[in-house]
Amino acid sequence: MKEKKSSKILLSGNEAMGEAAVRAGCAFYAGYPITPQNELTAYMAKRMHQENRIFIQAESELAAINMVFGASAAGMRAMTSSSSPGISLKQEGISYMAGAQLPAVIINVMRGGPGLGNIASSQSDYFQSTRGGGHGDYFTPTFAPANTQEAAHLTMLAFDIADYYRTPVLILADAIIGQMMEPLTMPARSGFTKKLPAKTWTLSGAKGRAPNIVRSFFLPEGVLEAYNETLRKKWETIKKNEQRYETYRTDDAQCLIIAYGSQARIATEAIDTLRKQNIKAGLFRPISLWPYPEKGLQALAKKIKNIFVVEQSLGQMVEDVRLSVPQKKINFFGKAGGGIPRPDEIVLYIKKHI
Repeated sequence: MKEKKSSKILLSGNEAMGEAAVRAGCAFYAGYPITPQNELTAYMAKRMHQENRIFIQAESELAAINMVFGASAAGMRAMTSSSSPGISLKQEGISYMAGAQLPAVIINVMRGGPGLGNIASSQSDYFQSTRGGGHGDYFTPTFAPANTQEAAHLTMLAFDIADYYRTPVLILADAIIGQMMEPLTMPARSGFTKKLPAKTWTLSGAKGRAPNIVRSFFLPEGVLEAYNETLRKKWETIKKNEQRYETYRTDDAQCLIIAYGSQARIATEAIDTLRKQNIKAGLFRPISLWPYPEKGLQALAKKIKNIFVVEQSLGQMVEDVRLSVPQKKINFFGKAGGGIPRPDEIVLYIKKHI
């Protein structure tokens, strides 16, 4: 694209994440078609060809994630994307990458479930994303954009965080974010301030040095235990350093809505309506779903009387809110399977429960 850095461009969320990945230096993309993220795969097919980089439409989701494993092991910035059941199929590969400490970006544009569900917007993959999703003890940093501008920024950020910590990183968008079109300014860089380490561990040829080994398989007694302890320290560092959130009208709030992704935008309208009715409502929006921004929520919740969690699910984020502020009563309003809580419904629910 030839637009000036400061100019606005009109893209869908899926396209914005694709363009951001290209500008972040993504050299390898492998994916498999599934709605509602197909525009992302189509966009990558076009742009990766234009940049003379590698695009592969794999024969399956399993093949795609394992191709990403290989590309990452060779030192390339690699990415895949899918929607809910497709991400489920990738979970074994994501676990292998976490175990082998391989960086990659995985984008999930969520749809309704469980099972094949439907293609409507949902937020029902929260547990899958924030609890590791696959076998073994691991976590994947997970970021949830609320608009196309943030979708682009967080995609760029995900590549830097993946390389810095040597870990897979998830972007958890919903179908609304993926499909909606908005003007945005494509960021020139991610804003990540830490210096990225050299990739001395890659399988780039062993001329003049001992061979590198990339693996997650440790048979001798005690070796895997010690390795998992090393990984645990990494998760703790990420948890300490990478919590991100945003607030809206919380300076004098007595009623707090907690929501993420597109649902946070809907909640913002409900807050403005409640304010007009003399109910001091505010929004706490987690941007990092793992690590959950518990420090920010704990500080804010001290002055809050009523907490409401609003999700496009049966209440999966509620668990993290309760773990963050166990002393508070948590109210929940949500819909699953493609249902979307509307601003007027949120207002009515809150007025009934304050």
